[in-house]
Amino acid sequence: MKLYRIGELAKAAGVSERTIDYYTKLGLISPETRTHKNYRLYSLETLNRLERINQWKQEKYTLEEIRARLEELTDINEEQVSEKLTSLELHLQQLEREVKELEPLISQLKPGQANKVYTHIMPSSLACIEALRLLMNHGPFT
Repeated sequence: MKLYRIGELAKAAGVSERTIDYYTKLGLISPETRTHKNYRLYSLETLNRLERINQWKQEKYTLEEIRARLEELTDINEEQVSEKLTSLELHLQQLEREVKELEPLISQLKPGQANKVYTHIMPSSLACIEALRLLMNHGPFT
């Protein structure tokens, strides 16, 4: 398992060492272990956690809101994940049915009309598709 010293972690996460210290003090992250010289060592999980924190900060969440979200993630159990994935699968099946219903209508659109529709829909749809792809490739599904 790769462990990062504070400077390595800061560089990998794109934050300052001072931010790492602050987040550690707040309890948002914690070191995996310490060296014999008392250097803090952080895991890849901490790097992932920092990336998640940065994303939420960009979405304008406060540090307190971020702490609550992180606690929710920590408290999730296998049954909850299974329920969420089942729910997601049902939503995807519904979306697939709706897309099939739209196919005949879309094929009747003039090229200009189709482009206009796609420009409004595609960015958010592509983002959703990409998020699902990452979920499927990141988990035990690969």
